[in-house]
Amino acid sequence: MAVLNPEWLDTSVFADLGQNWRPSLMLLTRTAGAKGVILHVDQGAEPVLLCDASRCSPEQLKLILTPVAEQLRATLNYTSDKTAKDARLHLKEVFWPNGVLFGLICLYGPTTLSEDARLLRDNLCGRMENDLARQLKQAAVTEVEGAPLTRAITLNDFINSIEDHVWIKDAKGTYVAANHSVVRDWQCSPLGLNDTQLFGPERAALFEAADNQAIRQCRQMVVEECADPGDPEQQTWLETIKSPIIDKQGELLGVIGMTRNVTQRRAFQEQLTLAATVFANSAEGVMITDHRGTIIEVNDAFCRITGYSREEALTNNPRILKSGRHDQGFYEAMWQSMLEQGHWHGELWNRRKDGTLYPQMATHSAVYDDEGGIRYLVALFSDISLQKQTEERLAHMAYHDPLTGLPNRVRVHSQLDQEILRAKRNHSELAVVFIDVDHFKLINDSRGHLVGDEVLCEIAQRLKGQLRNSDTVARIGGDEFVILLPEVGGAPAATNVASGLMSLFQQPVTLSTGEQLKLTGSMGIALYPQDGSSRDTLLRNADTAMYRAKQQGRNSFAFYTHTLTEESMEHLKVQSALHLALERQEFYLVYQPQVDLSSGALVGLEALLRWHSEELGQVSPSRFIPAAERVGLIDDIGLWVLKQACHQGASWLAQGLKFGRLAVNIAGPQLLRDNFVKEVGQVLLESGLPASALELEVTESFMIQNPEESIRRLGQLRNMGIHISIDDFGTGYSSLSYLKRLPLNTLKIDRSFVNGVPGDQDSRGIVEAIISMGHSLSLTVIAEGVESRDQAKFLSDSGCLLAQGFLFSRPLTSDKLTDLLIEGMKS
Repeated sequence: MAVLNPEWLDTSVFADLGQNWRPSLMLLTRTAGAKGVILHVDQGAEPVLLCDASRCSPEQLKLILTPVAEQLRATLNYTSDKTAKDARLHLKEVFWPNGVLFGLICLYGPTTLSEDARLLRDNLCGRMENDLARQLKQAAVTEVEGAPLTRAITLNDFINSIEDHVWIKDAKGTYVAANHSVVRDWQCSPLGLNDTQLFGPERAALFEAADNQAIRQCRQMVVEECADPGDPEQQTWLETIKSPIIDKQGELLGVIGMTRNVTQRRAFQEQLTLAATVFANSAEGVMITDHRGTIIEVNDAFCRITGYSREEALTNNPRILKSGRHDQGFYEAMWQSMLEQGHWHGELWNRRKDGTLYPQMATHSAVYDDEGGIRYLVALFSDISLQKQTEERLAHMAYHDPLTGLPNRVRVHSQLDQEILRAKRNHSELAVVFIDVDHFKLINDSRGHLVGDEVLCEIAQRLKGQLRNSDTVARIGGDEFVILLPEVGGAPAATNVASGLMSLFQQPVTLSTGEQLKLTGSMGIALYPQDGSSRDTLLRNADTAMYRAKQQGRNSFAFYTHTLTEESMEHLKVQSALHLALERQEFYLVYQPQVDLSSGALVGLEALLRWHSEELGQVSPSRFIPAAERVGLIDDIGLWVLKQACHQGASWLAQGLKFGRLAVNIAGPQLLRDNFVKEVGQVLLESGLPASALELEVTESFMIQNPEESIRRLGQLRNMGIHISIDDFGTGYSSLSYLKRLPLNTLKIDRSFVNGVPGDQDSRGIVEAIISMGHSLSLTVIAEGVESRDQAKFLSDSGCLLAQGFLFSRPLTSDKLTDLLIEGMKS
């Protein structure tokens, strides 16, 4: 060893160690002029060079010196005899002011040592010299052109950089190598020792058995996973991997082992196990898709709820569950919530494999990757069919009568509020009908409440069967019922409904015993808006009207307004008499001439229906025609009119009497009957009247309600040679685009406009416009209701060629018109 110049040694670093301590060994690095040395300093001796490290950087020297010093310290700390304590190692790190490591000082003390302690010291110094030399040799410095010199990385560097415990035992079980983590955590160096010396015989036997297991398997294997014995609360778990070391000749050299902390991995595995258990056993369905929406996993509950097996669901899209009950906007809002909030929660309907629909409560959540993009989508859902059914039953119980199943008072109040709002918005009428079963208390008292309940259920079913789907019938208590009739169409329509309801009470109720009971009912009707604009007012007024019906003798109905009651009763009389009018041959026709305004010659006739009732006397067409339409008699009556007029026209022609064309009014519903065109042809054939002698008049207001079908039917009639006239023109807000497509021959100016001419300027303008439009469409224009010569002159001057009205002739019976036609021929 070379003796170093003392100037390299700065002994001031020992000043704070005290006088009883002398340096026996100092490991010193110094960066001065790129020189670094390792010094051995003995008592009273000059420094000697152990190894040259002049070309090592401070960082490289630290890497070399640190493991040597730590191993030496661990060895001395583990020694428990008095000799080792006397020669205990003390380390002092010395740093430059800038924080760079200057050196490591190893001190033995006190100054006076026993012979054994001195021998131990010398032995340790020798070992240290050898270790340093080996470290420097392994960290051979190579010089690379253009780059600083660095030490090659050794296997020792590699295993010491591993935080896990790494150790090697020879074939006899003695530790021959260990990394820093072993020395640190075991608080000693295991080199040269076996498991018995380190851990005691009980644990050593376990370790030896694990070694033998790895040797027998002749492969790397996990031999133990257990709680750390140094952790009393067992929150730390260790895993030990062992592998035999075999040379090329197949001889066992030893065992290498590594013990790692697997606490985090074990916790993660437990979480995965728990999650898998929850996933598999959850009562709620779970569906996982990738970011493209492809299903990648489902649980058993998903299969049970949807009916799809796992194999059928995987690689499919959740669209297989789509019910069709939600529009595209619903799904777009759901996806938007996923993108913005990362989740969506709500109720939706899906479809099972067998096609049945079911409601589900679902939570959809997004799982993000490290870059913030959606990686997976997780849907958690439950079938809430039973819950829905329960809710519906509860709602039904809350809002329906338990006996009859009809809506109760609470429900009808809510429904009436809605109907009032709808009627107000649509400017329509609403009727509230209050019904009370007459003398129902006698049924309960004489036959018992069970019979009474049976009667109420039967009445409820009859009422439900009588009404439209848009109507509401409710039982509000006892024997009282309320019916709501939205868009009823006024008092006449309400009268029709009430009449039909009254007929229900005329049919006897057959009890379960076979006995029959005859009942009557009293009804009160209130109309919105004339009889009230609020729920309470309408119900109160309908109730008042019902009591008026009872006062009038029961088994009848009454309107809240007395005038309406009288009108409705009159309407019922007309309606009842209409059903017998055809059978009794009470209808007859009259004919009003149509004349040429310039010559006064008769050019046509219009057949007009009249009715003389045995009960009511002469009834105006304005009363019985609307009633016939409401009760469904207009088709039969209209066909009768057509047959009578055609036979009469054929009779006149057979007598040689010329009348031009015979106009017959056709009701709108009659025109739209599927066999109407066929019926007209059959009537012409039977009567012998030429088609060219027949003119059919259809009202403008009806044609614009069904323009396409009207055009088709009228076209068929026109092709038969029949003339087509549009009646009451100007009152129906016709669309000119449809008007020009109608197969028309004649326009009839409504009497409401003719009445105003020539004095009213607006009427004059309208009449002139109609005449002008008729001419532009090549149509014949005829004015009806002409009663004065001034009117006739104005019409003639305006270009209207034909007219009819009292000025020329009132409607005449067939006999009188025959005389008129005969006189016309003579003249």
